[in-house]
Amino acid sequence: MQIPGDLRFSKDHEWVRVDGSTATLGITDFAQDALGDVVFVSLPDLGAHVDAGGAVGEVESTKSVSEIYAPVSGTVRSVNEALREAPEVLNADPYGEGWICTLEIADASQLEGLLDAAAYAQLTDA
Repeated sequence: MQIPGDLRFSKDHEWVRVDGSTATLGITDFAQDALGDVVFVSLPDLGAHVDAGGAVGEVESTKSVSEIYAPVSGTVRSVNEALREAPEVLNADPYGEGWICTLEIADASQLEGLLDAAAYAQLTDA
């Protein structure tokens, strides 16, 4: 299982890559593996405000449907439109082409409550 060192992680198995005041988010390798083959992704609306811990979308797999939760509060600036036609990218490349959306971060202090790679590895027993 991959756990990139440059990311922050939620206990709900979402990841965040921060670039200035923008957070790119997605689901972790652990999450996509647990879900199985992803067949559909529901993306948030552009311009929508999301609160930390609130749902930003859903991932449907051959096993189940799971909510995607925002690790930080912010405004949706972009969504990964490619996932609408090719949701399986979440399985193939969860930390790259499988990103879900970007947020303009509302409260950067919320990043401090997220896990680093070592803590996330401990959470998942990786």
